[in-house]
Amino acid sequence: MMTKFLAAFVSLFIGTAAFAQEAAPATEPSPAPAPAPAAPDPENILHLDLSTGGRVSILMRPDVAPAHVERIKALTRRKFYDGIIFHRVIEGFMAQTGDPQGTGAGGSDLPDLKAEFNTIPHLRGTASMARTDQPDTANSQFFIMFLPNTAAMDGKYTAWGRVFAGMEFVDRIERGEPPVNPSKIVKASIAADNVPPPVLTAPLAAAQPEPVKN
Repeated sequence: MMTKFLAAFVSLFIGTAAFAQEAAPATEPSPAPAPAPAAPDPENILHLDLSTGGRVSILMRPDVAPAHVERIKALTRRKFYDGIIFHRVIEGFMAQTGDPQGTGAGGSDLPDLKAEFNTIPHLRGTASMARTDQPDTANSQFFIMFLPNTAAMDGKYTAWGRVFAGMEFVDRIERGEPPVNPSKIVKASIAADNVPPPVLTAPLAAAQPEPVKN
């Protein structure tokens, strides 16, 4: 009797389990993994090889400042920026370059640009166009922010990109208006053109300011 009872119990258990298995609702399929973010277009990456010892890479934003990005590309490919100094560099604010005269009064032979004010905030590493007190006067000069200054800059200057690599070389730019020994852009290039960085000698770390963190 005991054996039959156990057999019956096992049979009932198996049958119940089978019923439970059949009755269980189908599980939802696992969601597909999110696609990997697209790699930045090398046509929209600006490299600045600085005399401070290395390469600065800026992701340009033609989606919000197409005319300004096109101007930067055109001048870069003309080698306009090669050898130009940072003529106005304010501690805790920004480093400005792009004037072949080195005074802040010069520019390229191309016409001034119509402003493309946009939603890119002026944070640490933001690259933005310099101008006079008139909005549509940006030409070739630009600056890179050391620290955020959104209240004073947003909506008043055309931001066109942001540093994503090499900000430590921006931090080393010699300060001054103008600097006594100005730092310079040794070579500017567009990533799509595959220009190798020049051999640069890094300045003594002891003579440089500490990098500012976000």
